[in-house]
Amino acid sequence: MYYTMQMVLFIISQCIMKEERLRSIEEMGEFGLIEHLTKDARNIQDTTIKGIGDDAAVIGQGDDCQVVTTDMLVEGIHFDLMYTPLKHLGYKSVVVNLSDVYAMNAVPRQVTVSVAISGKFSVEALEQFYEGVYAACKQYGVDLVGGDTTASVTGMMISVTALGTAAQKEIIYRDGAKVNNLVCVTGDLGAAYMGLQVLEREKKVFEEDSSIQPKLGDYEYVVGRFLKPDIRVETLLKLRELDIRPTSMIDISDGLSSELLHICKQSDCGVVIYQDKLPVTMEVNLAAAEFQIEPLIPALNGGEDYEILFTIPLSAHDKVKSIPGVSIIGNITEHKGKAIMMTGDGSAISLQAQGWQAYGN
Repeated sequence: MYYTMQMVLFIISQCIMKEERLRSIEEMGEFGLIEHLTKDARNIQDTTIKGIGDDAAVIGQGDDCQVVTTDMLVEGIHFDLMYTPLKHLGYKSVVVNLSDVYAMNAVPRQVTVSVAISGKFSVEALEQFYEGVYAACKQYGVDLVGGDTTASVTGMMISVTALGTAAQKEIIYRDGAKVNNLVCVTGDLGAAYMGLQVLEREKKVFEEDSSIQPKLGDYEYVVGRFLKPDIRVETLLKLRELDIRPTSMIDISDGLSSELLHICKQSDCGVVIYQDKLPVTMEVNLAAAEFQIEPLIPALNGGEDYEILFTIPLSAHDKVKSIPGVSIIGNITEHKGKAIMMTGDGSAISLQAQGWQAYGN
């Protein structure tokens, strides 16, 4: 076909106009992107009880359910091999997926692990990675049942799928929180974030002078929480032992504020938490002071703590208070979508989803 100059100019102008309408992923953000890409997803299988929108998908199998979740970790985005031992990376890759299974009140059973690697990795390096994978499987009683390996142009990419089981009536979603429910969290908050700050600082020092060895002895707890997270399984078992059924549940991977807002959105409610109730350890406070960071920042927005955030009926207050390692930090309100933190001086601060973002960092 012969194109006149006018036709060529018209085609170019249309391309330019079209490009102007393109939206950047960075502007949309990770959560916005997921919501946008999945808005047209429709479940057509009768066995799909829960699809996109929770910590894991739920597939029906009679009275029981299979819970399925997948996570991808990319070198340079999710981990830095300058300070992440491969054994720790293998362990963490499994644990972050098992955390999603536990957050559905299910028991993990199997995992698959897929790895893409570049030519810089030796067989011995991969053996170290899989030592960590097997250690996590042993710790949590799950089987490695498959996966894939392939080449990568640069660096390392890891994809883990975790499968768990639970009775259908035992599954807990994000959308069950009710007004006046108590908001609870396991363990403590902000340590993983401060561990990352320490590691990034020591990396910078090493890059400037390789003769200076990293000084991590005073930061064992926070660094350990970042490199080798563990799930408070004993706390979840105690909830069952005391016959406490949470009304909603989510794991803290993207920061407390983000997870609270997820529950508010899914449960069509609001929440108020109290600054003086947030579980922040002495180690986090000391590290934050050294870095001149307000400890509230890692506690609210740090992410990668892999603690469990859950809500319970008010009637379960005394039982929950008796469980070591659980903090009651607030309550659910009727103010839909509104997440507030009350400070020690009585000020109300609106919580924002400022946790880790995959795009724009």
